[in-house]
Amino acid sequence: MAKTEIILTHNIVGLGGESDHVKVAAGYARNYLFPQGLAVPLTGANKRRLEVLRQRRAEREAHELNAMTELSKSLAKLTCLIAIKTGEDGKMFGTVTAGMIADQLKTQFEVILDKRKIHLEHPIRTLGDHEVELRLHSDVTTNLKVHVESTTPAPVPAAAPAAEARKDDQRTEKRGRRPEAAPQPTADAGEKVVRAARPEKAPRAEKAPRTEKAPRTEKAAKEPKSAKEGKSPKSE
Repeated sequence: MAKTEIILTHNIVGLGGESDHVKVAAGYARNYLFPQGLAVPLTGANKRRLEVLRQRRAEREAHELNAMTELSKSLAKLTCLIAIKTGEDGKMFGTVTAGMIADQLKTQFEVILDKRKIHLEHPIRTLGDHEVELRLHSDVTTNLKVHVESTTPAPVPAAAPAAEARKDDQRTEKRGRRPEAAPQPTADAGEKVVRAARPEKAPRAEKAPRTEKAPRTEKAAKEPKSAKEGKSPKSE
């Protein structure tokens, strides 16, 4: 594959910084670096731009150093919280990786940090507090506190159900005493009294005054008299 020499005009991770002379594939330079303005061909005219590129690179690196120094002071005061599922024995399902820490820094503190700057000798596999090294710059390193906690609810102690059962028993006992406060015998006696009082409906018998229709009887009584009176003339 044909190679070509170029001068980088911008910092490219994994390739170099401004003013660096590098060799790359001719197709990569022609199709990507040159159109994007990230590099220029190595020519006599372009070599004159090296001093300007070096000065711009020095300013950029100084700015990055100051920014990373301030960031390291802020991160050293923070505690990044990582929540992860665990089993009943407290063992974690999975591990905490640099990518997870980078995501939580962005979510919790709005700090955008390349996960490659988070140095873990091995993934975190236990709950609790951990210190993670951050390599923010070639000249700036700091430690970040990471607290790993479980999202699985803690098991309920065996003694707790017994205590709750006792409370329920006490509540049911209290509820059972309430009917005793309202004496049912009096209510029953009252019902008996009411039932006994029902015979007082005897006023229906008061309809007997219908006997006041005695005038009919009087007429009936008068009829015999007239009959007798009628018979008396015959006898005469």
